[in-house]
Amino acid sequence: MPHVLDCKQLTIEQNKKTILTNVNLSLAAGELVYLIGKTGSGKSTLLKAIYGELKPKSGMLDVVGTNMMSMKKRNLYKLKRKLGIVFQDNNLLNDRNVYENLYFVLKSTGWTKRAAIDAKISEVLTKVGLQNRMADMPFELSGGEQQRLGIARALLNDPALIIADEPTGNLDPETSSAVFELLTNLAKEKGTAVLLATHDFKMIENHPSRIMVVKDGSIYDN
Repeated sequence: MPHVLDCKQLTIEQNKKTILTNVNLSLAAGELVYLIGKTGSGKSTLLKAIYGELKPKSGMLDVVGTNMMSMKKRNLYKLKRKLGIVFQDNNLLNDRNVYENLYFVLKSTGWTKRAAIDAKISEVLTKVGLQNRMADMPFELSGGEQQRLGIARALLNDPALIIADEPTGNLDPETSSAVFELLTNLAKEKGTAVLLATHDFKMIENHPSRIMVVKDGSIYDN
């Protein structure tokens, strides 16, 4: 099965300081991999390299068919159409309602037909259980519902890979479990690859999958 993510012998620097070396990691379609490690170990640095915010110094990095070592910054938007990114702080547009948050993303990634936009928004909101909240503002949603909206936004362009950076960091255990279940089901049912950085070991226990550890400036199988 072809890999959605493939990196070999990767070295990543930030502010001229080497953060990670000899990184080898691959994900196939439908695979969920947990990325764990202490705060400051380099998890977020690796994710930034994968979604194109940071250019690796050397090695090989292929993300959904894009060679990240030779990709020009101006073409980053093409890659981001194939990725879904979920953050701990979900960066919602607080002056727009649920529907408008998703409409904005679709319009900015090239969607033009209103009927297709409405159908896609309805589809992703149904998937995350927010189909009846379209008119609500983000501040009217609970923390878990806001994170679900962040996941719905990540699903809009049917990504081959979802990158989630501490998506349950601000949530209570019950809500965290619902978010983990949603992401693991996406991997199983939709064949979406998911790379999930987390400190939530209880959730990993409840939703077991492959674990990679970021430690001592590199990455290892657990």
